[in-house]
Amino acid sequence: MLKPLSPDELARMREACKVAAMVLDRTAKAVEVGMTTYDIDMVAKRAMEDLHCESTAHGCFNGECAFPGWICISVNDVVIHGIGDMKTTIKPGDIVSLDVVTKYKGMVGDNTRTVLIEPVPEPVRQLSKITEEALYAGIAAARVGNRVGDISYAIESYIKPYGYGIVREYNGHGVGRTMHEEPPIPNYGKPHKGEKLKAGLTLAIEPMICLGSHRIKHAADTWTVKTADGKPAAHWEHTVLVTDGDPEILTKL
Repeated sequence: MLKPLSPDELARMREACKVAAMVLDRTAKAVEVGMTTYDIDMVAKRAMEDLHCESTAHGCFNGECAFPGWICISVNDVVIHGIGDMKTTIKPGDIVSLDVVTKYKGMVGDNTRTVLIEPVPEPVRQLSKITEEALYAGIAAARVGNRVGDISYAIESYIKPYGYGIVREYNGHGVGRTMHEEPPIPNYGKPHKGEKLKAGLTLAIEPMICLGSHRIKHAADTWTVKTADGKPAAHWEHTVLVTDGDPEILTKL
């Protein structure tokens, strides 16, 4: 059974999500041509130090190895879990997704933004725009009385007319006391299915959308997830509170 946050947890969760949003905002604004993805990771690390929060990605174990970065930095055909390194340099036309998950006062905030490095081809710009809009379509469905499937269906319904690929193997999730909690929130599915949403639940809603096929492949590092056809992908995410009224976006500055 899904357990809503207590009043004390919710107060700390609001603070934690604000901090996560600030780390993401600082990092996204710093990205520029010529930086390596390692440079970007260090910007995020310094922001976390300044804001007295910790990365929940750093050292996270996937069954094979620990994640070495402070945030996930996914460039072009990397869908998620890209690792900052000194070989990958940001170039004009790149699309860079920054996934920031931090812990503050015992609670976890999770958010992602896709940054466009101009000049970006129009199809790629459109992909990012529609992915962000699909995120907000999913958020709008995060209401008391709805079910998880209503969020999934809203996202899929928004994406489907554009013919983009919707990643199947990874999805949104509950978040708050830890980084990944119940329920899983796929970006596709049928309405009126799954767990019923209650006030006090906090959810990480995150469409991961590909310009081409939905199929993915894993790199040798066991973390990095790429599109199988080499086409770009976009990723947008907010942490959202289910309330008795409209959903509250906790990671929106």
